[in-house]
Amino acid sequence: MTPARLIASFGGCGFSPKAPGTVGSFAALVCGVPLLSSPVLMGVAILLCCWIGYRATERVSGGEDHGWIVIDEVAGMWIAMLPLAPVDPLHLHGRDILMLVLAFALFRLFDITKPGPVGWFDRRHDSVGIMGDDVVAGLLAASILLVLRYLPALS
Repeated sequence: MTPARLIASFGGCGFSPKAPGTVGSFAALVCGVPLLSSPVLMGVAILLCCWIGYRATERVSGGEDHGWIVIDEVAGMWIAMLPLAPVDPLHLHGRDILMLVLAFALFRLFDITKPGPVGWFDRRHDSVGIMGDDVVAGLLAASILLVLRYLPALS
């Protein structure tokens, strides 16, 4: 397996026989929890994931968003998780876990249904489109989570 293919499949998660996008998103959630200790660390990880993911998809996609390419799900999922930082990943409480579940559910909802700008990026047949639809899905999920985070009922 080439390095670009390994990156694009997020270490092989994309080769799951069932629901590779969901498997990749869940793997991103698990791998992203330790990054939540610092918004700066999470932000740097997101930027690196987007840059490296874009480069990898350019090499392996041929302009097609193959099901096994899930590095875009990783970037989008980490963006969705960013409003939750900072939290202590070793001491997650009920509210933190609820917000992580919501981040996952909202990101997958927007990634699957492709509303508005998510769909626009999805219709592009290049690496910008492959990465972009999930980045925008992550931004939509993050926007909702930011509002929820600061509602008094959830504080």
